[in-house]
Amino acid sequence: MVLVGYIPKPEWCIMTFQTASTTRQTDMQTDRALGEIYKIQSQVLLAAHEFLHREGIVQMMPVMLSPVTDPLNHEVYDASIDYLGQKLQLTKSMILHKQIAIARLDVRGIYIISPNVRLEKGVKSDRHLLEFSQLDIEIRDMPEEDFRRLVEGLMVHIFSRVKEYCEEECLKLGIDIIVPQAPFRVYSSKKLLEKYGADFESKISQLEKDLFWITDFDREFYDREDPEDKGTYINYDLCYPNGYGEALSGGERDYEYSVLVRKILERGQDPKDFTPYLELARAKQLCPSSGGGLGIERLIRFLTKRKHIRETTLFPRVPEESIIV
Repeated sequence: MVLVGYIPKPEWCIMTFQTASTTRQTDMQTDRALGEIYKIQSQVLLAAHEFLHREGIVQMMPVMLSPVTDPLNHEVYDASIDYLGQKLQLTKSMILHKQIAIARLDVRGIYIISPNVRLEKGVKSDRHLLEFSQLDIEIRDMPEEDFRRLVEGLMVHIFSRVKEYCEEECLKLGIDIIVPQAPFRVYSSKKLLEKYGADFESKISQLEKDLFWITDFDREFYDREDPEDKGTYINYDLCYPNGYGEALSGGERDYEYSVLVRKILERGQDPKDFTPYLELARAKQLCPSSGGGLGIERLIRFLTKRKHIRETTLFPRVPEESIIV
């Protein structure tokens, strides 16, 4: 007898889902925790939308495919497709599109809940995912310090809302939400490097008890270099305490064509890889701005005190691990 609409499953598929089913039976406690974690995540996103709307910052939808994307300051596997003879990359971050958008739109600022794909090479960490989401923000004509104050207000608002509206979920997870105290402490990366060595961000994170900033990183070409002090960069990382590490990365932006090309070449990159973006800079269609990207899963991990970032999502994509479903 043939069943209409029935398609036999290949053996590998049966095995995969048997494995997944077995895992689910032995991990139901984790699934119940995830229900509470997702409720907290919903409140986090609601609070972020509320705060940014109140600040007059407009939401955009994400860009997932583009000829250009964030080059990053470390090597990853290629994540691109060929479409009609054009190489399109999956978004690593929306930084270049944010710069273009804030110069084109007659608004104070923009934000995006942006999916990102970074196929990490040789990374084994409790805070990295191949696929994750960022709250990406960019504000026109805003100095670094003002942007940091904006983010501090955002974080205080988010933590306060979770503490107020997620009391039951926090009780079930056995966690206590401590609202950070603004202004956050600020460290210089150069001074931390002298004191703690190359792994300074991890070491200072383990020592701190509240959110804090680290400034002045020599990294991607779009982060602004101080025009009066070459080798000093007007950028920042927001970090969590208790060893949870980086929360947000950002900075003021360079936007002048000659400066961008110089910095691309200094980093051993090819300006041709950024042609559409650089042509806009050449036409003076970029403008001064500041911004940053806040990792959603990392924020949820910190709030819910999860040991590994995989515990924040039902479908984790973890570096160096196979993806089951």
